[in-house]
Parts: sequence; structure tokens; C-alpha cells
Amino acid sequence: MVGTISDKTRSASSDYNAPMPLSEKQKKYLRRLAHPLNPVVMLGNAGLTDNIVKETERALHDHELIKVSARVGDRDARDAALQTLATRTASELVQRIGNVGVLYRRSADLAKILIPDQ
Repeated sequence: MVGTISDKTRSASSDYNAPMPLSEKQKKYLRRLAHPLNPVVMLGNAGLTDNIVKETERALHDHELIKVSARVGDRDARDAALQTLATRTASELVQRIGNVGVLYRRSADLAKILIPDQ
């Protein structure tokens, strides 16, 4: 039929934005891109709130690669907060150094950042 999408095309397009584990080579590439960035989301004493998650969602939608500053408690609390934020936003935690974490999520429409293959 003319004008219909085949099952193969439909499944390929629905898999476009599926979460994917990143290889070390890909993480290294993303870390290099994130180096000059400033944090756009700040986690403070209030911890991980729904508003922080919404703001992170918006930032990931706009930029795909962002830095998050987490100034909450000790190292374990920071790690847990950043990992929980990555899970709740369906993003990948690329790196964490000190109070700053780097999150990546491919755009649902068209990827702005082209990462190398495995």
C-alpha cells in the first residue's frame, strides 16, 4: 500500500530513542564534549525533587548532554542522587567528578550529538 509504514520501518523508528548502554569509547567522547560545559541543573539541600527532575528533563531535551551539580551530603549521597536522577530521566550517567555529574540522553526527534560506534 502507498502511504503506509511497514512493520520493519515502524519498529526501527520506535527503537531510535531506546536507552542504550554506552561503551567506554563513547563515554570518553562525551566526556570530551562535556568538559567546557557549565552545570545547568543544581541539586541542593532539598535533594532530588520532582521540580529538579522536570528541569533536568527539559535540559536534556534541549541539549542532550548536560552537567549537574550535586551538593548533597557525602560521596555516597551524591552518587545515589545522580544515579537516581539518571534513572528517573532515562539518561546515562557518563561521568561523576566531585560534585558534578554528566548526563546524556539522545533526543527523541533527531540526535544533535553524533557519538562514534562501539
